Amino acid sequence: MLLRLPGVYPPQEDTWLLADTLAAERLGRDSRVLDLCTGTGALSLRAAEIGAGHVTAVDISRRAVVTTQLNAILNRHSIRVIRGDLTTPVQDQRFDVVISNPPYVPAHDDVLPTRGVERAWDAGVDGRVLLDRICTHAPRVLTESGVLLIAQSVLSGIEKTQAMLEEQGLFVEVAARAEIPFGRVLSARAALFEARGLIAPGQRTEEIVVLRAAKSSLDKEVM
Repeated sequence: MLLRLPGVYPPQEDTWLLADTLAAERLGRDSRVLDLCTGTGALSLRAAEIGAGHVTAVDISRRAVVTTQLNAILNRHSIRVIRGDLTTPVQDQRFDVVISNPPYVPAHDDVLPTRGVERAWDAGVDGRVLLDRICTHAPRVLTESGVLLIAQSVLSGIEKTQAMLEEQGLFVEVAARAEIPFGRVLSARAALFEARGLIAPGQRTEEIVVLRAAKSSLDKEVM
């Protein structure tokens, strides 16, 4: 069961695609997981459910922080919840797995909303305002054998994410993908996406992928 305060991103297909990918990491009781842009805390809860001993959730939204705290209590899991800007509050710590389902929807301009539900998906003209920062900063808080799992739409540039992570010395693969129909937000922006050449005329689906970026090229091990 998940509670959700108004304005907090509701778990959707991208959330569960990322959650299923996380489950394949075979976390152990000594593993440390960081959930960036936690929203309702759904991914933090999944990490705890599959055995992660130490889970930290970060979100810049006060409502998301409160929502995650309530969901941790409701589901009887110990999750450290921090309000902050991506990795800033944990930059001196290291994690075995960093997971993130950040805002990645291309918007009308690069001004990020500071309130309202739009801040849960608006990510600048190219949808990469937060993705680029995560690609740069998340690898710095990984352990030597750490893994970054990040969900995004093809509309916001899969190739660029892969290239940026590889520049950080990570081994990158597409771990999961799914074609899903446009929801309310993307349907309202379909004409904008068509004008920018992001989708074909009449297209009303998008592909969501989960990228797995590892510090080591070795096969997955219990963390």
